[in-house]
Amino acid sequence: MLALRLTRGARPSVQARRLLVATASAGTGFLFLCTLGYALGHPEAAPGSSLRLAWCVAPLAATVYLAVSVARTDPATRPRPGLSAVGLGPVQRTVLAAVSTAMACAVGSIVALLLFLHLRGAGTGLPFDGAASGLLAAGWELPVAGTLTLLALVPIAASVTTAVVLRPRPVKVADPDDPDRPDAPAGVPAGLPWGVALLAAGLSVETYAGRTGAAPGLPLPGGLAGSSLGVLVGWAVTAVGLALAGPGLTYQCGRLLQAGKPGAVRLLGGRVLQQEAVRIGRPLGVVCAVASGAFAAATLYTGNEPDTGPLSTLGALLVVGCALATLAMASVEAKHARSHTTAALLRLGAPATVLRTAVALRVGALLLLFGPLTWMIAELAAAPLTS
Repeated sequence: MLALRLTRGARPSVQARRLLVATASAGTGFLFLCTLGYALGHPEAAPGSSLRLAWCVAPLAATVYLAVSVARTDPATRPRPGLSAVGLGPVQRTVLAAVSTAMACAVGSIVALLLFLHLRGAGTGLPFDGAASGLLAAGWELPVAGTLTLLALVPIAASVTTAVVLRPRPVKVADPDDPDRPDAPAGVPAGLPWGVALLAAGLSVETYAGRTGAAPGLPLPGGLAGSSLGVLVGWAVTAVGLALAGPGLTYQCGRLLQAGKPGAVRLLGGRVLQQEAVRIGRPLGVVCAVASGAFAAATLYTGNEPDTGPLSTLGALLVVGCALATLAMASVEAKHARSHTTAALLRLGAPATVLRTAVALRVGALLLLFGPLTWMIAELAAAPLTS
């Protein structure tokens, strides 16, 4: 009940973020239901149905990632004066965040079920002249247990992950991964060595698997060409490495901005990048991983575009949209976190053009670092697929 009251009384910006989570949950739930419909309509193609279900893991992971990011930025999960007096300690706030996340995802799952039933012609006849009847198994009765299980995957996964990520931890003064501590530019964020190691390992595995051709091809849904399981595992490891290395790369980018004899603009831009390295570094690394995968696919299918189909397109849009939405939220939160510093600089007489120039300098520096890095990784990832 408390979670529902806080949800209703939240600011419009918070409600918009929860609406994004519900939308992503609806899209992922619809993909799961379409997979169930395909399995019902094609009982002889059990391996193909299992493969379609496995490919729904990527949209599921993207939705959970977005839901956790929204929960981290929710004002109800942050410590505020007076909350402990009414019984909202760290554990209670974590439970509240998990329940709010589950509610948003459950709304999306309900919308997915209603849309799926409508497209199957429940009570109103088949829409679109029955074009989707074969894919959605309109002539078959839906199993209640299987339908509810698939719809519950997103709320359960998102709420459990939120509870694990936001669980109370002992306060550590020298924790470099906490973006809200007072001395958060104090050191290089942890994870850069592991990220680089995973990045190199993923590219090595992908290159080896792509050139040996020993593993059988794993067909992709929607008419995409098949790839060996080793290539796909290598790309997944590469994506995780990019996400881990993102904060460290952002921090080093801020350090390069301050190299030599920096002026006020370069010094301000570099210090802000170092301070916000953890907050925006991980989402930026995830966006680079998604962009490198999209670029590699575009390189692979140059001049030979496949018929991806609506469900494959929906899955790709979910992954890309969740990654971009998380990065946008992180950027907005970083701006809000710097609001006191920005106001203090304006009171001291700093021109507004200096602040805007510092913002442009930070964006340009990040593009100069992550743009070529994304292109290089995409080329290396596409090389074993085109050979």
